[in-house]
Amino acid sequence: RPKPSPVVRLFSTLVPKDAVETTVITDAGDAAPVIVEPGLSQLLPSQCVPAPMAAPSAGLSMVTVPLSRLAWARSGDKGNKANIGVMAREPEYLPWITAALTPDEIRRRFAHFMERPELDYFYLPGISAINVLIHDALGGGGVASLRNDPQAKAYAQLLLDAPIPVPANLLES
Repeated sequence: RPKPSPVVRLFSTLVPKDAVETTVITDAGDAAPVIVEPGLSQLLPSQCVPAPMAAPSAGLSMVTVPLSRLAWARSGDKGNKANIGVMAREPEYLPWITAALTPDEIRRRFAHFMERPELDYFYLPGISAINVLIHDALGGGGVASLRNDPQAKAYAQLLLDAPIPVPANLLES
């Protein structure tokens, strides 16, 4: 007869920065303390550089292709959050990707997973990429979830099927 077993689950806490000593140790064994200024530990989505908008499609011969033709994508979990990274295969594809994969479109595509419609959308211009963090999308996440994909490993694959309209001549190069 099966016996009850505990459910292991992540319970995160916030620790003030001044309560944690930070040190960098180099390969040579040198240790140097790092002074961490009080304040935000990360950029808020509103502080990120906005994604470039695609050029108007008027007068262009447009084709619709799956995102997989224009980008690579990886996904995984961060507790009960799904994290999806999308990196354009060519920098010139990114404006068309971001024009099609808006936060509202991502909410629509993943609505059946989301317990509430909250997500963070980050534009990463240095690597021609976007990163999306979907909140409360994993049914508790990890071993606490009863879902088929409790660690969001297939979320990127679901997104790579998204249709992206692009100019036909953009794909010829």
